Amino acid sequence: MTEMNGIEWNVDGQGVGRIVLNRPEHNNALGPSNAPALVRAIDEVLAGQPRAVVIEARGPIFCAGGDIREFVKAGDRLDELVDEILDELLPGYLKLAQATCPIVTVVGGPVGGAGVGLALCGDFVLASDTMKLRTGYAAIGLSPDVGASYFLARRVGPVRAQQWLMLSDPIDAAQCLAAGAVDQVFPAAELEAAAQALVQRLCASAPASLSAMKRLSLEGPALSLQAYLSLEQQLLKACARTADAREGTSAFVAKRAPMFTGR
Repeated sequence: MTEMNGIEWNVDGQGVGRIVLNRPEHNNALGPSNAPALVRAIDEVLAGQPRAVVIEARGPIFCAGGDIREFVKAGDRLDELVDEILDELLPGYLKLAQATCPIVTVVGGPVGGAGVGLALCGDFVLASDTMKLRTGYAAIGLSPDVGASYFLARRVGPVRAQQWLMLSDPIDAAQCLAAGAVDQVFPAAELEAAAQALVQRLCASAPASLSAMKRLSLEGPALSLQAYLSLEQQLLKACARTADAREGTSAFVAKRAPMFTGR
């Protein structure tokens, strides 16, 4: 693992990219000290062309959001500090959210503020039963950032997202699961194994196929039906050119498990 300012990352020999928040003494909060490291981690992991990316954290709290101590220190310069952090962080975050490979976020504890955007941008969000979501912005007189409101609304619907944001109440793991904010909840001791099983399954799939599905899901709502059908055809044709497509169809006819190589 490469480590810098409380962020760890690598791409292993199986093609799994990992980005780990490792500043538990500060509740894995994001701020000017570690935003550059997170952006570097995202850039280097995606440059490794992983089959899947895992976002996780060490310690009992996934990510508390922004570092409120830094906000207090900024005083009348708080707006400038916000720009300093987000100008650095958002280009990397956008790359992560739009990555062509599957993103799995493993939320092993409470999450708030900007951490909500980091957690919910995952294509698969797995949580422990100790997880709680608290948006937190209304409690400190600020508004959402790092995609928190976007991905919350995408998952739970705009009205419920607005209510969760405005009231800033803690939402426990069971409520998050029922509302669709997370996809699965596990006992804390089982979360890591469940995440590993999911990642192995994703890595065994054909990358071009998963990438096409992700693109259709992200871009589809903004397209007309005609444009959407055209994009479907374009992506299907690209998949059909791959060796993986030939392997998948042959394996299906032969009634055996396919061996996808990413080619």
